[in-house]
Amino acid sequence: MSPAPELEVVAWIASIDEASRSLARVVAQAGFDAPVPPCPDWRVRDLVQHLGGVHRWATVHVAEQREKAMPKPEATDLMASFPADGFLLEWFAVGHQALRGVLAGAPADLNCWSFLPAPSPLAFWARRQAHETEIHRADAELAAGVDVTPFSPEIAADGVAEMLFGFAPRRRRLELESEIRIELLPHDRPDGWLVQLGPDGVRAQRGRGDADCRVSGTTSELYLWLWNRLPESALEVDGPRSALAVWRRSVTVTWS
Repeated sequence: MSPAPELEVVAWIASIDEASRSLARVVAQAGFDAPVPPCPDWRVRDLVQHLGGVHRWATVHVAEQREKAMPKPEATDLMASFPADGFLLEWFAVGHQALRGVLAGAPADLNCWSFLPAPSPLAFWARRQAHETEIHRADAELAAGVDVTPFSPEIAADGVAEMLFGFAPRRRRLELESEIRIELLPHDRPDGWLVQLGPDGVRAQRGRGDADCRVSGTTSELYLWLWNRLPESALEVDGPRSALAVWRRSVTVTWS
């Protein structure tokens, strides 16, 4: 069972707003032609086009209270509806502001489609879009060649939880013969997480336990590593690094 999120809708909306504005500033510094290291097929313009499209995709589901996922042809058209470079950042700002507005104005009992465990559809969409935006803000900073601005421990811990209890368990089978246990130990929080990867998929729990490998860092660093935005060399690792390679090759999140 997925534990309750640590944050509330108002905090996720604030995160969307702050990360979107930060991303736009960094994009202006990097330029649209700069490569995005975590996404080898992307230039910065692809990053902005993608995130602006995702914001609009999320806005439609919330604003129209859609009970089913947007059909793929409609989603494809929406994701491809972006302007030329000269208008791209303005278009991005309009989209993020629309998303912020519909989330802030949505009723607590919003009823619409969602795809990860959450206390409510409204909590799902606010949380998912917050972490989508935060991670891509980090992508923009990496593209600009600047240090990634650390996430607050609260946002990072919530992002770790979304990955471990939301996305990761969707992988029902892994190409493993036996179980591997990885303990995540944040320096800036009293708790941690135990991740179990095995033939039947991924399970996780809050707290500590017996592990084959222990990974330590700030909560922000652990969050970035789980999203494959930070190399293992940036973390303290006690145990075989091969265990971490299993995570990297087995758990990825892609737009489809």
